[in-house]
Amino acid sequence: MQMHTLLDEALEAWAYTRRGVIAEVRNLPASRFDVRPAEGGRTAAELVRHIIESGLMMAGELTRPDGDFTRQAYPKFIAEYAGGVGRVRTKAQLVDRLARGHAQGEQKIRAAGERFMLQYIRRFDGLDGTRLAWMHHGISHEEYHRGQLALYARLMAKVPALTRLIHG
Repeated sequence: MQMHTLLDEALEAWAYTRRGVIAEVRNLPASRFDVRPAEGGRTAAELVRHIIESGLMMAGELTRPDGDFTRQAYPKFIAEYAGGVGRVRTKAQLVDRLARGHAQGEQKIRAAGERFMLQYIRRFDGLDGTRLAWMHHGISHEEYHRGQLALYARLMAKVPALTRLIHG
């Protein structure tokens, strides 16, 4: 029986979530990626870019020796870790960046190691928490947006990818 560490489990959870996001993105018609579902809401393309940026920022800051989510404003984190993502436009490019961004993030986190990920970091709310716990926050954040993509599918009269997976 193969042993898995807490870090292995967290990385598997993130991989599962990212695969789910990619499935939801693939499920949406490319012709509808720039449709805004409601005033003030993000388009599917904007939402996917946000997921990519947030994942890159999460992996980057969590693996930085002096990581601190209060050290600068959110837009500066995005510029630091995900500067070119805003220019990604097509569905194919977005799916590619989702996959590549996850692979890069996983590589950084694995290189940092479990012991490092159990050390404390300053969170966005100014409190301290372990890097691993904050990684779980990042996974939850991505699942939240995955749910939004599933809703977008429903608004486009499509069955969400996760629903199709469960129902066969």
